[in-house]
Amino acid sequence: MSIIPEKDAIKVLFVDSTHPVLPEKLKSAGLQVDYQPEITKTEVEEIIQLYDGVVVRSKLQLDVKLLEKATKLKFIARVGSGLENIDVSYAGHRNIICLNAPEGNRDSVGEHTIGILLTMMNKISRADAEVKSGKWLREANRGYELKGKTIGIIGYGNMGSAFAQRLKGFEVTTIAYDKYKFEYSDDYAEETTLEEIFEKTDILSLHVPLTNETNYMVNKEFLSKFHKNIFLLNTSRGKVVNTNHLVWGLKNGRVLGAALDVLEYEKSTFEELHRKEIPEEYKYLLNHPAVVVTPHVAGWTFESEVKLAEVLSDKIIHIFGKII
Repeated sequence: MSIIPEKDAIKVLFVDSTHPVLPEKLKSAGLQVDYQPEITKTEVEEIIQLYDGVVVRSKLQLDVKLLEKATKLKFIARVGSGLENIDVSYAGHRNIICLNAPEGNRDSVGEHTIGILLTMMNKISRADAEVKSGKWLREANRGYELKGKTIGIIGYGNMGSAFAQRLKGFEVTTIAYDKYKFEYSDDYAEETTLEEIFEKTDILSLHVPLTNETNYMVNKEFLSKFHKNIFLLNTSRGKVVNTNHLVWGLKNGRVLGAALDVLEYEKSTFEELHRKEIPEEYKYLLNHPAVVVTPHVAGWTFESEVKLAEVLSDKIIHIFGKII
């Protein structure tokens, strides 16, 4: 049963679960909160016209059909970084503000990317499984050092820069390319061109949003442009990498190893895979000794859950907290 919002208050509907600090801070700032994390899309469509704001994670696609019903909507707040489940273009046309909170899980993503990088380079997952099964294979698990390698980062926003910051102590060379930023060289990475990424990179890390431009950005043509055989890290979105073409790269040695926190087979909610549609290429990845896979948890720590809520609540309150 929905709470019928009171007249004149800024009324916010939560359609996904969040850390309690988010609804609590909004209430303290004078906003009216209707917390319904189990609500269905059909139910949302029936009541969305009553609300000024919606807080989401990934459960719902806020498409044109749904947003057309949201006649009062002033803002959409996503508890996370990506906005691909929101029709941002249509929202902009309607002057609906879209907020996200990449500052809240940048530290988590930076640390996790380091973790899966070291796991891949040193064969930690495979060695752990072998020892636990009674095998003691030292030579088969000889790894690579990071020192002296060149790390190429594509996308130098919150996530890419957090990863670069954590690489500082490894004595690597870190270069970064971002099509939409300029003069962003800092103590952790040197701004560069995509051509130099192709020329110098030993280890490539992807930190870009999923857009029409980045969908399947990593394909055969892309991989063939690297002057060296590379290790690949993806903690951005699964569909940035064409899995079929990644397998091609692994089979012919263009890709020496891959560490993937995201897969193109994830459902739009990112909560599980399209299990009935998983092809042979995915099975190949799971059985490859140089591939590490985690279940979209790079930004998923106990600390980031709180920080995401705090960052997003602060952004909402900054704009709407004085309107009661």
